[in-house]
Amino acid sequence: MKAKPLRYLIAEKKGAMTTKKIAKLVHPTKAQLEWHDFELEMFVGLDPATWQNREYDNHSTPLKDINPAKLDTEQWLNVAESFGAKLVMFVAKHTGGFCWWQTDTSDYGIKETPWRNGRGDVVGDLSASCRKRNIRLGIYLSPQDACFNAGMGGRCPTVAEQNRYNDIYRRQLTELLTRYGKIDEVWFDGGAIINVSDILHQHAPEAMVFQGPQATIRWVGTELGYAPYPAWNTLYAEDARTGTSTAVHGTPAGDVWMPLEVDTTIRNHYWFWHPDTEFKLKSLDELMEIYYRSVGHGAVLLLNSQPDTSGLIPEPDARRTAEFGAEISRRFGQSLAETKRKGETEIAFETPLRIDHVITMEDIAKGERVREYAIEGLLDNEWVELAQGTSVGHKKIDFFDPRTVTGLRFTTLKSAGKPMLRKLAAYFAGITPKINRHSACHFYNPLRAGAWGEEVGATWTTIEADITSLCNEARQYEVELKPAPDAAPFEAKAVHLIENGMEIDGFIGPTANPRRWNLNITEFGNQKTLRVIMRRAGNGKCCGEIIIRKIILE
Repeated sequence: MKAKPLRYLIAEKKGAMTTKKIAKLVHPTKAQLEWHDFELEMFVGLDPATWQNREYDNHSTPLKDINPAKLDTEQWLNVAESFGAKLVMFVAKHTGGFCWWQTDTSDYGIKETPWRNGRGDVVGDLSASCRKRNIRLGIYLSPQDACFNAGMGGRCPTVAEQNRYNDIYRRQLTELLTRYGKIDEVWFDGGAIINVSDILHQHAPEAMVFQGPQATIRWVGTELGYAPYPAWNTLYAEDARTGTSTAVHGTPAGDVWMPLEVDTTIRNHYWFWHPDTEFKLKSLDELMEIYYRSVGHGAVLLLNSQPDTSGLIPEPDARRTAEFGAEISRRFGQSLAETKRKGETEIAFETPLRIDHVITMEDIAKGERVREYAIEGLLDNEWVELAQGTSVGHKKIDFFDPRTVTGLRFTTLKSAGKPMLRKLAAYFAGITPKINRHSACHFYNPLRAGAWGEEVGATWTTIEADITSLCNEARQYEVELKPAPDAAPFEAKAVHLIENGMEIDGFIGPTANPRRWNLNITEFGNQKTLRVIMRRAGNGKCCGEIIIRKIILE
């Protein structure tokens, strides 16, 4: 099959494709460009929850019992280097409020433990190790903090508590950004309502920011390790401003560059170490599928590692991580042939080559331009299609049944502006992955969260549904108000997310369907309620159900 000629994409007019260039393409910042090239990062999660066989610290462990005597940040970086991680993201404080540095803001942290007689500083050790190894450092500072009654985003129930915690959180962030050298990524998991823009601007102006009003990167929307395809790097400004946008909001027509980060665990379902869970280790095949569907879709992969109560990453986890890195290197460490200069789209091989993978990279400094493409191999003097796709972005990994060809070319079928490639490279991995790539969201079976009936009349009525047990994963959901078949019409004025009695802004938004909303759950463990304001809009009985669906991003 021969590829169609290149054309510039803009619109269809009377059944024919017009050729009109887009007025302005969005470009990444210099810092975002550098972050794209990281491709692989390592999360390190250590918390009192590690001692509790839990995922969230319930403050049940006496501080005298927290003594990770063998903790060695050099061992952590050995693991990071083994799979090619360019940055280590450390959970300096999780939701329980335990601080792993010598903070002046709290008496719940490493200085209150026997580790190094209370004088240890894990952030300091890790910073020194990172500088020595030339690995970047990222900091996760949870805005949620049980020590100060702060819920998701750092929300407190009273004005007095809020004012106090605002000051404490700003001091904590300042300590972390000024004591340990350059910080290249900052995580505000669950967003942050506390204004820290001045601190970021002064002390970490080039850091990538995850969630919150200053966000420069997006959560993919799931913790399974997969980015959807296509995974566009841009979105609309109104979605970017929420600070909680995900892959669902990506669009090639966007006016803000905000790429995707894909986070997942080395042990299925666990961010912190739990005893007797070695059987939960992801297999090498699972990790490679994650690689294809994260880095291979143009995203950055953040793979979690879990030190145990000794302070070391367990040997089975370290070994599996090293196997992962070795397999990436085996498949893609050295190309058989690749373009020599930016912009080249065709390679002539000196001798016939057997290939089964092609890596394509756009020069995204010029914007994300490719909208549809084909990859072809020269076989018996005829170009034969090997793969096709839509977006390329930072990197796209295509695979196909092995073919022996004498040349390779990338043909743009649709684009926004002149396509600019950074790299086109051919590989033989000796394996054809069995991975399905979908271009749309899918849904799990619907779950009933609540219902309404006679209480909803012609005036505005508030109904609530507890969704704690249904929304028990950090992921994307859809909320639907589904009327009974014979019900009177209704109007929905608003749908709010309530956590522990406090309204959470920015995590629920409308869709094109007026009866459906996107719901973004970034953490679980606390009580969550949907509050719906609605009224009957016609005669007759008004009744129906509140439905929750988990969105599958693939």
